[in-house]
Amino acid sequence: MNYDKLLESVKKHEGFRDTVYLDTLNKRTVGYGHLCVEDHWEDGKKYDKEYLEDILEKDLQSAIDQTHDMCAHLKISDDAKTIICEMIFQLGGTGVSKFRKMWAALQEDPPNYFEAHVQMLDSRWAKQTPNRASEMAEQMQNCK
Repeated sequence: MNYDKLLESVKKHEGFRDTVYLDTLNKRTVGYGHLCVEDHWEDGKKYDKEYLEDILEKDLQSAIDQTHDMCAHLKISDDAKTIICEMIFQLGGTGVSKFRKMWAALQEDPPNYFEAHVQMLDSRWAKQTPNRASEMAEQMQNCK
């Protein structure tokens, strides 16, 4: 998996805010798409960018670990793993596990990246974040 490519893509798609905001699903979020599940986040407070970058690194490491677990039995390219990792970053492992037909396409030998891309676009995720989903699905389609 290409960490630098993943980091750049997440930063581009998430954007950055140094204060708590509501995301597209009305969930409290801060930094680069960090869901405010902890109690210490304060509305209206401006957080240090370096601190939020550290949070991003921890969130990415969690997504990477989940990607390794979820893709352990697959023979897919590093590019495909990077795409799945960003999906996990955004949706969580549980959310990405629900893409059953995408996973089925990736389990084929060789992996059916075109069908995986079709299934990515046939989702609530694609309706909620259409630009991001389109871009990532197109990247999946182009995997080798």
